[in-house]
Amino acid sequence: MTVRDLDKNAKIELSLDGPDKDLFFVEPQLIISEGSVQLQVKQPENVDFEKKHEANLQVVAVDQEKTTFRSTAEVTIKIIDTNDHSPQFPQSTYKLNVSEHSPEGTVLAIITAEDPDTMDQGNITYRLLPESILPYFDVEPHTGEVYVKDESPLDRELRSLFIVTLQAVDSDGKPGTTVLEITVTDINDQRPVPNRDSYLVFVKEGENFEEQIQATDADEPNTPNSQIVYSIIPSEYSNNFTIDPNTGVLRNKGELDREALDPQLDGIIELTVKISDKGTPPLSDLVNVTINLEDINDNGPEFEAPSYSFSVKEGEKGGFVGSVFAVDKDQTSGFNRISFSIVNGGFGSFIIRTYQAENLQNGYMGNITVDPDIELDYESSNKQFTLKVEAADLGQKKAELTVDVKVLDVNDERPEFIPSEVVSVEENMSDPDYVVGTFTAKDKDGNHSLVFELESMKCRCNGTVTSCNSFILEPTGEVKINPANPVDYEECDEVRVEAQVVDEYTEKGANNSLQTDEMLIKIIDVNDNYPQFITSDVDSNVFVVVSESAVKGTSVASVTATDRDSGTYGQIKFEVKHVTFEHTNRLIKETDLLFSAVTTQDKNIYSGLIQCTSKLDATLKGKYLVTVAAIDDDGKGLSDSTVLEIFTVDESFRIELRFKSPLEEVEKNEDNIKRDLMAATKATVHIVALTTEKEEARAPGDTIMETYFVNRNGTALTSNQVEDMLSEPEYFLKLAEYGLSYIGTVDVEEPKVNVLQFVMVGMIGGLIIVLTVLTTSLVCTRRNYRRKLKAAKAMNTASMVTSDNQKSGPVLPGTNKYTMEGANPVLNLNIDAAMILDIDAQSSDADKVSLSSLDYSDDMIMSEKDTNPIMQRIQEEEEDERLPEYSEPLGAALAHHGQKKGSRNHNEEFTNPAFSTTDL
Repeated sequence: MTVRDLDKNAKIELSLDGPDKDLFFVEPQLIISEGSVQLQVKQPENVDFEKKHEANLQVVAVDQEKTTFRSTAEVTIKIIDTNDHSPQFPQSTYKLNVSEHSPEGTVLAIITAEDPDTMDQGNITYRLLPESILPYFDVEPHTGEVYVKDESPLDRELRSLFIVTLQAVDSDGKPGTTVLEITVTDINDQRPVPNRDSYLVFVKEGENFEEQIQATDADEPNTPNSQIVYSIIPSEYSNNFTIDPNTGVLRNKGELDREALDPQLDGIIELTVKISDKGTPPLSDLVNVTINLEDINDNGPEFEAPSYSFSVKEGEKGGFVGSVFAVDKDQTSGFNRISFSIVNGGFGSFIIRTYQAENLQNGYMGNITVDPDIELDYESSNKQFTLKVEAADLGQKKAELTVDVKVLDVNDERPEFIPSEVVSVEENMSDPDYVVGTFTAKDKDGNHSLVFELESMKCRCNGTVTSCNSFILEPTGEVKINPANPVDYEECDEVRVEAQVVDEYTEKGANNSLQTDEMLIKIIDVNDNYPQFITSDVDSNVFVVVSESAVKGTSVASVTATDRDSGTYGQIKFEVKHVTFEHTNRLIKETDLLFSAVTTQDKNIYSGLIQCTSKLDATLKGKYLVTVAAIDDDGKGLSDSTVLEIFTVDESFRIELRFKSPLEEVEKNEDNIKRDLMAATKATVHIVALTTEKEEARAPGDTIMETYFVNRNGTALTSNQVEDMLSEPEYFLKLAEYGLSYIGTVDVEEPKVNVLQFVMVGMIGGLIIVLTVLTTSLVCTRRNYRRKLKAAKAMNTASMVTSDNQKSGPVLPGTNKYTMEGANPVLNLNIDAAMILDIDAQSSDADKVSLSSLDYSDDMIMSEKDTNPIMQRIQEEEEDERLPEYSEPLGAALAHHGQKKGSRNHNEEFTNPAFSTTDL
């Protein structure tokens, strides 16, 4: 800058002031009038961009002669950054760890350097030194991320420590370094290696041994990866040995016995020792240990049996007596060879020779024979010898036993049976190896072979004895089951087996027994039959029940069953298992167990009475389907079942019989009334109620009997059918004596129906109902007129008939009168009765039934003396046509009959008391 003072030769003194004045100085400090002024750095170490970016100060010029004259210049100095720093790492040394064989790209650490120079921010690059380390590790040049470059050379067992220099270089090439100590940590990648390929140990049986198994592991010492554990792989004889898991010392656990080994091994025991480390996961190797167990003579001969018994025929020189066997468990020929000798009891009559037994391991046999120079005599006193036989090995270890030799007589005696006992066997057995019984026999001869032969076999079946083959007689005398034809107790209960015995060794005379023997086999019954229901030609599963009278305990059906088994096995009990109800519309509904079964017995036949457990619903129409089971009562659960169809007679078939007699009198005569009702209807009569009519009824004081009439086929009679049958004079007159005055149906209260459920149906069917009512009204009007006309005509004709002289003829409608030989009461001509009665297609079924109910030809007979002329009948018929109208045909007939009653003889009238106006 320049400073100037207009005064001539003025002396200007320059100085600095401000916060940063100490960092700089002014040059020159004194100027005459005018001159240039420089600011120079005084403290270069403090002029640092990293400390401050600018400096502020004032340059003050003061006139020396007059100090009040001064001037000040404000100066701002911008400090420009220069690359004056090198990169620096936070630490001079980094210790890093990496597992051996870490995969390529594994990051060890991210290490970065710091440089305060602004131009170096984000411009530092990194590299690893020396270059020989690059096959192992490398660094990301911009991030300082140190990573594994190749996993294959990272093997701790080859090199465990790497000293690496990490260099950071800034933008101006200034470097900074730090040292990386990379330690390769161990992983369990080395298997333990046994020091020897295999081990061979020699030891004598009975002695102890120790053998140390050694191995090394190249993994890091004193770590689980290199710590070795020893164990024995389980094998056939491994339990006889133990090994120290830490030291590897192999020892025998107990006394070693070569004879306990398989002879095929020849004393060689193969063990496999497993060598494992404790790493994760553990690595292991195997090494074979062969133990040669040497034999010693520690066993003496042993006979196969504690004693022997033989026999020999008399008179045979050099005859073979028998063989004794002995073994020596020692496994070498020098210790197990045996020789036999007779040391006592032979009296020079026998000799023994030693042979090696082919079928006996380490065994020898001694064949005993009669001395070729000696002949035994059965008749002499020496019939039996007790020999002491000795067996010795080469080590003079010995064993002795006794051999009994019996001298046999020549076989010339017949065998004899020992009587058989009674045996038993369960029926249906089919095991061919099961022995039912055994025939036994004896033979006085010392040497014999008895064989049994079947003579006959007979079975007692249903009281008859017949031949059979239910058993098999073995030659040994055993009687076994014949599986092809097992015996059934229900068919046969006893078998007799007759047998003969033959001595195959007989030398002289007959070889069979003098008499045969018989074995009695009793057959034992087992529970092998299911109960079976008894049925007849008629369907016995169909029954009928009057629901209203069926209360708890009422018997409604019955079943019978038998079991072919006997005793307790044949006992049966009945149970009701399931009950459903099938409505008349075929709809089936589940119900409670409304029935139970009561079991009774008559000899071998069991009956089950099916009884109600509660009162039945009398409104149901259809049948109950009752599943009844006949169960074997021995606990095995053998059973059979059947379904009973129990048809219900619902309350719509209830018929009301009204009696004029008092209730007490009807009750007194109830049995007679019931008998006459059954005789008339040929149906079973069920009386469900007997009451007195209430006073407000139309006939106060009457006795009302509510009944059901059920046919044998299960159908129930309607009131019309009962009325027709009771109209027979033969029965009606008897019933009238008891006061019967009315036959009709009983009003049944229909169950309430939810109208809302049928609103839609009612709306749709409303029109149909209206049309039906109109049609029915027309038909009924026409039919009612015809009935009235018929009744009037019939009454006119009936009045001319006398009871003294009557003949059989068709019935007159609406009356109890008959025409003579079917004559028309108007024309007195023989015509078709069907035409008179107007039985045509327009007549209803109800009309026909009513007419039929009146057609009793045996009760109504026309008078032969009736000689009224035809015109008189025509006149009467015309008079009938002028009669007033009546509400019912019978009313019209009775009214007309009453008008003429005074003019007719009483004998000409025949009134049927079974009909009233209600009937028609």
